[in-house]
Amino acid sequence: MLDLGPENGYSLADTLCGGQSFRWREAAPGVWRGAAGAYAAELWAAGGHLWLRPLGPAAPEGWWQRYLALDLDYPAMQRRFCANRRLADCVAAAPGIRVLRQPFFEALCAFILSQNNNIGRITGIVARLCALCGAPLAEGLYAFPTPAALAAQTEASLAVLRAGWRAAYLLDAARRVADGRITQELLLSLPQAEARALLMTVRGVGPKVADCVLLYGLGRWRACPMDVWMKRAMKTLFPRGMPCAARGREGIAQQYIFAYARKNLPRGDKSC
Repeated sequence: MLDLGPENGYSLADTLCGGQSFRWREAAPGVWRGAAGAYAAELWAAGGHLWLRPLGPAAPEGWWQRYLALDLDYPAMQRRFCANRRLADCVAAAPGIRVLRQPFFEALCAFILSQNNNIGRITGIVARLCALCGAPLAEGLYAFPTPAALAAQTEASLAVLRAGWRAAYLLDAARRVADGRITQELLLSLPQAEARALLMTVRGVGPKVADCVLLYGLGRWRACPMDVWMKRAMKTLFPRGMPCAARGREGIAQQYIFAYARKNLPRGDKSC
């Protein structure tokens, strides 16, 4: 069992079940079980701290803290956001949200699958993908497939995912990463606009999916995914655009705005 440090208001439910990642479920009240990249764990809060029990191979030191964004001073960031009254309302609605730092390739594939989809269905497709070509970890959990393992599949072999037309997009993404045309290192070295354009060379990756990958898979906090729903929320809450209090952290502010709008503005599916 590993003590990850002070809880500081962290909400595992809001963070793990808010549309960022699709590999976690509540195994028991307050206990979250799942995987990220090549590692699996159970997570829970107790005694003012976050705790982790590894399932299968242990991650390198500090890996989970970085994944869970425990190395960032969220209370200070929230105080900065709260200089704007409306953004303060968004933070107050879900103060325990953190933006995960997910493995790049996992984020790329997950958000390709997210198109015209809901959280429950994306979660099922990702689970089937990991079981198909990811390494077994522990207790029915699997590592996310490597680019090479996924690139070796075919549209026929991916039919079991029930991902429809998205299967072809997954294969194109895997093959571009496997052969080095797109790498995490290259994307991090480029200006954000150029990195976004490179991601959009993948079949099926448009501006919103590219921004999701930049934000959730590469930790580029200025990336601010905007789908039809978020554009509507911004028009209602921030008609002049993202407030200055969020400058440089627009993507993180977007997560609070999304959570607030999900709870307070009319919307369709709210499942997790």
